[in-house]
Amino acid sequence: MKYIADKESTLKNLHDSKFRIVDCRFSLADKDKGSQEYKKSHLPGAVFFDLEKDLSGVVDIHGGRHPLPNIQELIQKLEEAGIDETVTIVAYDNGEGAFAGRFWWLMQYLGHEKVFVLNGGFKQWKAAEYPLTTDIPVFEKTHFNSNIRHELLADVDEVRAVSAGEKDAVLIDSRESKRFLGIEELVDKIAGHIPGAINKPYLEGFINGQFRSVQEQKERFSDIGLTTQVIVYCGSGVTAVPNFLALKEAGFEKVKLYLGSFSDWISYKENEID
Repeated sequence: MKYIADKESTLKNLHDSKFRIVDCRFSLADKDKGSQEYKKSHLPGAVFFDLEKDLSGVVDIHGGRHPLPNIQELIQKLEEAGIDETVTIVAYDNGEGAFAGRFWWLMQYLGHEKVFVLNGGFKQWKAAEYPLTTDIPVFEKTHFNSNIRHELLADVDEVRAVSAGEKDAVLIDSRESKRFLGIEELVDKIAGHIPGAINKPYLEGFINGQFRSVQEQKERFSDIGLTTQVIVYCGSGVTAVPNFLALKEAGFEKVKLYLGSFSDWISYKENEID
């Protein structure tokens, strides 16, 4: 796999000076849980990045519940963690793939391609009785050279054009079907989905706590042409990333993330909802 690391290869590289581990555990229900879990135990050498404090910006009228972070502030945090464009990074969460995926996508957006998501996350690492620690690592500050890849990000205007049929692309809603259909909505103020979107729940890309194989991901998206422009979204741009990653694994080259997602879409009164 191109962007997914297994725990065995990660174990072998733990003490490589050009290797970094990033703990991204987070709970939307308990926002301090991830940092508390990190302090309790984490992979050796792992630094902690919080979804809302580090990997998201300040919530405003528009931009969604987890907007793009201030890029310069993010780069500074990376530098303080000893991360530059030359190191290989493995990010992990508890196995959901979404929180580590958020970090992975941001690094891709910054132009850093040697970044992976740990398959099975912390849960399967711990189950394998691989090493854990409470030590907080300190790295020498480095300099990160970014190369922003604007082609990975879709804004509301582009999504409007796709929804209206004015631009040729496939819009994928990554939420569970109940939310897509508007049957159940416990997070956002309005239920439903963006007109024209198709539903590919991100959890269908997993089996037994791990990402499905490349062939299985290809089968999931077999109704979409490989050369098609694809835009993925969810509620706030977090759980859409596992689908983004799965599409890349399946061989899709033109994939964008609507980072503001449905929570941004409904912040504009003029936008229609299906």
